[in-house]
Amino acid sequence: MVDERLNMSQQCALAPRKANSILGCTKRSVASRLRDVILFLCSVLVRPHLEYYFQLWCPPPEHRKDTDLLERVQRRATEMIGGLEHLSYEDKLRELGLFILEKRRCWGDLIAA
Repeated sequence: MVDERLNMSQQCALAPRKANSILGCTKRSVASRLRDVILFLCSVLVRPHLEYYFQLWCPPPEHRKDTDLLERVQRRATEMIGGLEHLSYEDKLRELGLFILEKRRCWGDLIAA
């Protein structure tokens, strides 16, 4: 049990680190801040890392810190998109047609059922 918990903790630390790294590379190498460009790159390169962890390990509510780390990566990605600076995070997600990771997991569970 202890080894399994440690492994989950290590994986949780790896997922946002890897996604942040990819997001940073994207930010440095892509000059455009157009919605379609950034949204496409983030949904192809960054979001799969976040969703993989979230779907596979399903962090329980007591691991809120882990969930917040993953959600922070998505928040950083939405901040890269130009023209949405005046909106809150939730409004940005709504505008972009995205969901917070917890809702995305529920949606994935419904599809699987």
